[in-house]
This record gives sequence, structure tokens and C-alpha cells, in this order.
Amino acid sequence: MFRRIVIALFMLTACLVVAYQVDAQQAPSAGAQPPGARGRGPSVPTPPPLFFKETWRITGAPHAIAPGEAVVTNPNLEFKMYGPSATASDPDKRIWISGPPGPVNIWTGMCTTPFAATLRDKDNYVDLTGLAKVRWTTRASGFHAVRPLIKLMDGTFLVGDHADASTTTFLESEFTFAGLRWMKIDIDRVVTVGRYGPLGEASNWADTPDLSKVDEVGFVDLIPGSGHGSGGYVNVASFEVDGTPVKRGGGH
Repeated sequence: MFRRIVIALFMLTACLVVAYQVDAQQAPSAGAQPPGARGRGPSVPTPPPLFFKETWRITGAPHAIAPGEAVVTNPNLEFKMYGPSATASDPDKRIWISGPPGPVNIWTGMCTTPFAATLRDKDNYVDLTGLAKVRWTTRASGFHAVRPLIKLMDGTFLVGDHADASTTTFLESEFTFAGLRWMKIDIDRVVTVGRYGPLGEASNWADTPDLSKVDEVGFVDLIPGSGHGSGGYVNVASFEVDGTPVKRGGGH
């Protein structure tokens, strides 16, 4: 009888050991990935498509841009100019289109006031959230700099704290909208405006804007031009925006 009990206990122990080993082989180790998940890693945001690219159109020699003049190559884009120099009666005080030699570009050298310009897609707003970005070819003279400008759905104009100021030659560069800080701009005078901040704080950064439906995208030169020759101006040649189109009056 005693012998039978010993044998039964031995067989039960053996079965338990085998079962434990099977469970240990089948159970995933700590931190192990489920089947099919190996190599996936964290999700990466998808870059948006090219929303537009503009390289400008020039007819004849460099000249002041006349109101309504067709200076865009994309028929679905509208070119808009802002500031007193945009409508100056004297052509030599307005914005110019220039080149060649060199790439065709918008030139602010003759502007006697700060100047802003934008491009507006006739059919779509643009979603500039996520990895949306600008890629442009620019040049500057003196302490001038090219800064991004946007117009929101409610008509608010904002200038971003990114600046490009290559003084040697035309330089292609790019930046994302994510992380930019913004200041409101009085588009009639093309000057930054805001409210009083904490004591000693004079930056007047605007509240974080909603960039999911932007009406216009462009650039601003916040300093008047110095005239012909080097001194003070900006050039903006090719201008690209990567962003998701959003139908005007509708959704994506």
C-alpha cells in the first residue's frame, strides 16, 4: 500500500513539472512583442503632401508689380499683396518681380514701407498641423529677413518667429510649422501688434493658433527697402508648402 502511494506521488510530481515547463515555453517573456509586432516600433506621423509650389512668372524686364498682374504660374493660386507699398501710386515704391539673371523672385527693395505677400488656393484651405512645412528659396540684404506669414479663417494675420536671411546667394531652406511662436500683425501697416504682457515682457506672443484651416500662406519683410543695389531688401524665389488640403466650405 505504502509503495503504491509513493509511486502515485512520484507520477503526480512528474506531471506537474512537465506542465510547468510547457507553460514556461508558451508564456511570453517580459517585454516580448505579440506575433507580427516585431520591428514595428512607435508609430511615426505621416508627412502631408505638397499643397502648392510657386516659382513666379515674369514678363519682360524686372518691374513693379501692377495691381492684378498675373505673377503666379499656378492658375489655382491667388497672389495677394499687403501694406502701403502694395498700392503705392508710384511704381518705384511698390513691390517688384525680378530676375533673370538668377531665379525669378519677388523683391522688396523698392518698398518704402514694410511689405507682406501671400498665396491663396481658390478651392482649399490648408491644414498646417503635424509635419506641415515650408520650403523656399530666399536671399536678404542688410538686416532684413524673410519670415512666414499666415492668414487664419477669421481674418487674423500672424507672423512666425522663424527667419531666413542668407546674404551671400539664393539659398533653399525649409522649416516646419510645429513649435513656431506667433505674433499678430496689423496687415494694413504690416507691423506686429499685441497686448501688454507681464512686467518686463514685451514680446506679445499670440495665443497658440488653430492651424487646421489656414486661408493664406506667405511671407513678410518687416523693414522698408533701401532702393536699388545692396542695402536692405529680401528676395523670395521658389515657394512651396507641404500641407493637407481642406475644401472651402467642407471637410477634408
